[in-house]
Amino acid sequence: MKAKQGVVDLLNKLLTEELTVINQYFLHAKMCKNWGYEHLHHHVLDRSYGEMKDAKEVIDRILFLEGLPNMQRLGTVKIGETVPEQLKADLDKEKAMVKMMTEGIQHCTKVGDFSTRHMLEDMVKDEEEHIDWIETQLESIKQVGLQNYLSEQLHEEGS
Repeated sequence: MKAKQGVVDLLNKLLTEELTVINQYFLHAKMCKNWGYEHLHHHVLDRSYGEMKDAKEVIDRILFLEGLPNMQRLGTVKIGETVPEQLKADLDKEKAMVKMMTEGIQHCTKVGDFSTRHMLEDMVKDEEEHIDWIETQLESIKQVGLQNYLSEQLHEEGS
């Protein structure tokens, strides 16, 4: 199926962001593991895997639309040197992704690509859940203090 005007370009921009955030989350997860924060490690690693699934969906859609996925581009990976810095960097990425997806939804509506629009709407919901989780973590740090927050991250739930 041939893509509507601008849709493959939009999806390739989104793919670049997905590939970037996969790497950012993966490294943040590994840093948390190295610091002994098992709970954070598992949560952030799961988010990295979730973004891999999103990237797969974007790639599949580009191919379906007879486009070529650009796997060579990567945006700036922002690495936090502390847990709060990581959370803030991840929050910035998530907000940028929601903005990009929202603009994509508007474009898809304008050109009449409702299947891609629906895919992006589902992805926005997931990103908004990520934003909510990160904001909750930052608020928890503010309320209980960094040391108390981090002490809760040492063990995986149920361990």
